[in-house]
Amino acid sequence: MITNLIYITVAAILIFVLYLAVQAITRGVEAKNDIKTERSVDNQSTNKNDNVYDQLVKLKELHENGVLNKEEFEKAKKKILK
Repeated sequence: MITNLIYITVAAILIFVLYLAVQAITRGVEAKNDIKTERSVDNQSTNKNDNVYDQLVKLKELHENGVLNKEEFEKAKKKILK
């Protein structure tokens, strides 16, 4: 009788420990995915800023070379900065 009670108690403790382990693993995986997502968003915003800069540099070169007049340059610049 006491042996059965001990087995049940040990089984309950084991199940509880396994439950905690699964929760910890799940949280770790979620944290890892969150970090990947944050890095991806940071890279995208950096790429977007680099892209805007590159476009403005090209636009300025076109304006300086006389391909675009001042009005066209300003209009294109506003469109890029939106």
